[in-house]
Amino acid sequence: MSVDAVQTALGTEHAALWTYGMVSAFLGNQAAAVAEGANAHRARRDATERWLRDKSATPNPPAAAYLPPAPVSDGPSALAALVAVEQDTCAAWRGVLERTDDAALRTTALEALTTAAVRATRWRKAAGTTPASITLPGVASG
Repeated sequence: MSVDAVQTALGTEHAALWTYGMVSAFLGNQAAAVAEGANAHRARRDATERWLRDKSATPNPPAAAYLPPAPVSDGPSALAALVAVEQDTCAAWRGVLERTDDAALRTTALEALTTAAVRATRWRKAAGTTPASITLPGVASG
């Protein structure tokens, strides 16, 4: 059901906002890009919560905290956390695409997937990761 998939995507937006807040302490030299990412996720979270309310669903609240895939203690680990959270966001919005035929929701999900993939690429590039872009954002690799 698309509401469940949207709730999952909302969860990744909550996690992204938390992660952007956490890594800001380690990425002062990229404060503008961190703020842009946080603002984009905040806007997507707000729009997602509105969509759920419009469907008579109660948006799931954010968790008190989130666990990054690896400890964050410096710039490189902060960049890795941002890549991971953007990849998670891509996967969740791809899940929405796979679970709805609603044209407006598909457009929203595709836009969310695309913008998260672009941000992940930017963070990979900032980290010096190659390749900086991946073939199918939102699809598990390996």
